[in-house]
Amino acid sequence: MAFYHTLKSYGNNKEQEVDYPNKQSWLAQRLLTLRHDLYHQIEKGRQPNSLIVGSWNIRAFDDGMPRLDETYHYIAEIIDHFDICALQEIKSDLAPLIKLMKCLGPNWDYFVNDVSTHKGGNKERSAFLFNRNKVFFRNLIGEIVVPSDQLINGEQIARTPFFASFQAQWFKFSLCSAHIIFGDDLNLRAQEIKAIASSLIKRAKKEDQVHIFLGDMNIEKQDDVIMEALKSTRMVVPDFGPTNMSGNRWFDQMAFTQKGKAGNKTRLLRHNKFDWRHAIFGPHPDENKLPPLALSNDDIAAGKSRLSKRELLEHYEPIVSQLRICYGKEPYADFSKSYKTWTSFEMSDHLPIWMELEIDYSDEYLRKYL
Repeated sequence: MAFYHTLKSYGNNKEQEVDYPNKQSWLAQRLLTLRHDLYHQIEKGRQPNSLIVGSWNIRAFDDGMPRLDETYHYIAEIIDHFDICALQEIKSDLAPLIKLMKCLGPNWDYFVNDVSTHKGGNKERSAFLFNRNKVFFRNLIGEIVVPSDQLINGEQIARTPFFASFQAQWFKFSLCSAHIIFGDDLNLRAQEIKAIASSLIKRAKKEDQVHIFLGDMNIEKQDDVIMEALKSTRMVVPDFGPTNMSGNRWFDQMAFTQKGKAGNKTRLLRHNKFDWRHAIFGPHPDENKLPPLALSNDDIAAGKSRLSKRELLEHYEPIVSQLRICYGKEPYADFSKSYKTWTSFEMSDHLPIWMELEIDYSDEYLRKYL
């Protein structure tokens, strides 16, 4: 489980040398509420002997004003409900990622690739975070290189896909994390996706493992040319719906191979995205609509709460204003109007997605010997 030992050090009510009244109690209450939502949406329905794979583009992590201490705990809490998670938009400074790993605890480990300096690479990295109690690394890691006859405009993919092999129980699998280049040319995005997926499908025919292609694919619509390119690969493509904050872009996706040497060694059990905005930072776009799981009187007595936009603004505005001054920036002229943008740099402008896969085929294996 995620680590909370650093909460003890927050008793001095400071946030990067700025006053933060009731920092411990605020963070504890918000974590309790977040854990409530994660339990009901992910943990409660989990099948025994399954694998939960996550993917999350965490906006510019961390390439600007440092995130609040509490934000690291929220991000860690969400990731801790997965067994393994691919992250996109990790920036050159790894100190924030190391800080996040400390919040996850000693049972979590990670791999990260080098910064992409290619044109369009935006100086980003990808990372794989995995719970060593659930998953182990199979000593294969690298980046996907597109064969010369499949090069797009004669060039490799701008942000090279990150690839590694893992195992959960008997289930062997690889993750290939991608952050497809964003731009006006939708066909270029479609070509990048098809080139990566084709490479994974070829591997699947030879290797005894399931290949999972995941990440920020910058898909605009569920029926556009980019999505069609992904679906045309004949990989299994679950429908996660829109994953941006406005709810109108199908940016983040997962797909996995079902045919090949691995045979039928997995089955999709569940999949979804997780929207944290009912529990932390908010506000949810439909603030007046009851969250999927309303809090009971017992929940409220146990320290959980739903907050209005007014309450969130009243809490964060003085803290953020002081922090901006500390970093030589002007406070927001209208914090209410800027709040959505600010929260997108605290958490992200993408929602995390996840899928649960069946990994225990012991009975089928034993029946072969009857």
